Amino acid sequence: MSHVLLVEDNPDFVANMREILEAIGHEVRDAGTCVKAATLGRDWVEVALVDLRLPDGDGTTLAGQLKEQNPDSEVILLTGHASVESAAAAVRAGVWAYLIKPCATPDLLATLEKAVRHVNTVVEKRELARRAQRAEKLATVGTLTAGLSHEIRNPLNAAALQLTVLERRVRKLDPAIQPPLLDPLTLVRDEIRRLEHILQDFLQFARPSPLNLKPVDLRALLEGVVAFIKTDADRRNVALTATISQPAKLSGDPDQLRQVFMNLTLNALDAAGSGGRVGIAIDHTAGSLAVHVDDSGSGVPPEVAERIFEPFFTTKAQGSGLGLPISNAIVGQHAGRIEITRSPMGGARFSVVLPRA
Repeated sequence: MSHVLLVEDNPDFVANMREILEAIGHEVRDAGTCVKAATLGRDWVEVALVDLRLPDGDGTTLAGQLKEQNPDSEVILLTGHASVESAAAAVRAGVWAYLIKPCATPDLLATLEKAVRHVNTVVEKRELARRAQRAEKLATVGTLTAGLSHEIRNPLNAAALQLTVLERRVRKLDPAIQPPLLDPLTLVRDEIRRLEHILQDFLQFARPSPLNLKPVDLRALLEGVVAFIKTDADRRNVALTATISQPAKLSGDPDQLRQVFMNLTLNALDAAGSGGRVGIAIDHTAGSLAVHVDDSGSGVPPEVAERIFEPFFTTKAQGSGLGLPISNAIVGQHAGRIEITRSPMGGARFSVVLPRA
């Protein structure tokens, strides 16, 4: 399905085209003025059908605006008053096609479909390039992590062992002098644990565990995640709700899927903030299940959404930047995908789409 914008002040033409385009699977919006078209087309349009003469401006100028707002979009210009000057202006504006009205419907639809295919091809090529770049980075990270993990883990284990010995010796001292000595030890232990968790993330990212596939009751798994995180949500003053009443069965690795939903839910708590809301729900579709994790935060900007699954990319002050890449890899191993859209709560929606059992 593509997003088609009709920019035309003739209501009969708009009604006819909307009916035809929606019947063949396109999502259609319409505008009778340049101002409205520029607003609708800001982050939405893929192909625009634009009349040359509009009540508040010129369609050629509008075509340039739409292309500037959405460089991957295409514009088909329609006119009943063709001239060499208007055709040259259309070329300069970068329109996909320049059609003269009245235009036969089959010809118009054929031109529209070619424009849609072109837009999809451009988007797919860019996504393939991004995936290739990400794969190259993953390979580099894997090689680096495999080489360094042993060198890092040994000193960490030695430090943790010596810390335990030191704590035992402190506890043999006079109880009155123990607290000021134990407090720094506790801080150091917590930091060592944090480093161990980061190292574990690196190792899991570099060498993903093979899936231990078995029947999974997704509803029960999510109920367990909610129960585990509920205390943390209450402490943060975040309302955590779950709409998962229907049975949901699939084949997967329950431990790794639990890790994915724990990570997404904890991220949602961070995004929602104190007084915010987080919701988990399951959508049942033909052949697949979609688990939505919604929050009431500020959402994910497009420039962040493009990079959010890149290793080490993070918007948090602390963190390895590997939580979402690991989750994305796990979902990919399950032949699924993670989608990022706007949440009905106003923030972000992370949807984990998985095939049914």
